[in-house]
Amino acid sequence: MYFTTTRLHQELAGGKFEDIIIDEAHDAENEFPFKGNVDLTKLEKLIKKYGAKKIPYVSIATSVNMAGGQPISMKNLRELRALTKKHGIRVIHDMTRVAENAYFIQQREKGYQHNTIKEIVKEINSYTDGATMSAKKDALVNIGGFLAVNDWDVFEEARNMVVVYEGLHTYGGLAGRDMEAMAIGITESVSDAHIKARVGQVIYLGQKMIEYGVPIVKPIGGHGIFVDAKKFLPHIPQHNFPAQTLAAEIYLDSGVRTMERGVVSAGRKANGENYFPKLELVRFTIPRRVYTQAHGCNCRIGCKGLRSPK
Repeated sequence: MYFTTTRLHQELAGGKFEDIIIDEAHDAENEFPFKGNVDLTKLEKLIKKYGAKKIPYVSIATSVNMAGGQPISMKNLRELRALTKKHGIRVIHDMTRVAENAYFIQQREKGYQHNTIKEIVKEINSYTDGATMSAKKDALVNIGGFLAVNDWDVFEEARNMVVVYEGLHTYGGLAGRDMEAMAIGITESVSDAHIKARVGQVIYLGQKMIEYGVPIVKPIGGHGIFVDAKKFLPHIPQHNFPAQTLAAEIYLDSGVRTMERGVVSAGRKANGENYFPKLELVRFTIPRRVYTQAHGCNCRIGCKGLRSPK
């Protein structure tokens, strides 16, 4: 399932994006536990249609942002690895939220209840040929990221491109301080206690929204709550951008910055026409290590003495 910048880079490089996520991912109310799974039948059809040599890689994301922070299962990854290995196709992993995905595998997938988050992350990566990461999410830093690949020739080619965009690899890009922070953030991100608390905050907010009758993507994802704007604003047709409208109104009313994930995020076709994705969402993401449930407490619900700052 597309992500905005990933898709743009693929298209700028002359590629054509194809959506091969399972159909359940396009249904906000479907509660299948691993809506980030790749539909292997769709992939096999593309291989048959274009030939394996025309498919440079399969891009997988943990967890799938545009589907509502939905995870991919380890079983699906193993099956994807077997299929791509048979045809000589790489698997490139957007691991921006890999720790959250690992938590859902630990909680939902049979056989992983006693594995640590660190162990699960390592197994996930073992089924891939390379990875990109925006470290501002799971890795807890304010700037930075990385590209990691198993193929030395690809690494050399990518390293040469760094000269064009950032400077020579020995002195361009991130400062040493930021790289040190990222190394610590990666270590802390795979702590079982941290990720349980992190996803727990999201689940807490999602359950509160459900109690208030707000239509959201189910099951609740890892990094935020995604409101179904089509159902929240049913009188606004999709070509009038209901998710963008809702995001603007939320900011005007409360000062809370949400993010549209619908027609606007989907980009446009070469002829200037809009894509119309099935999901028209507004994303409420939760800051990491900034607030706890107690910060929002007004001491009217039996919080046993916890006080919110006045």
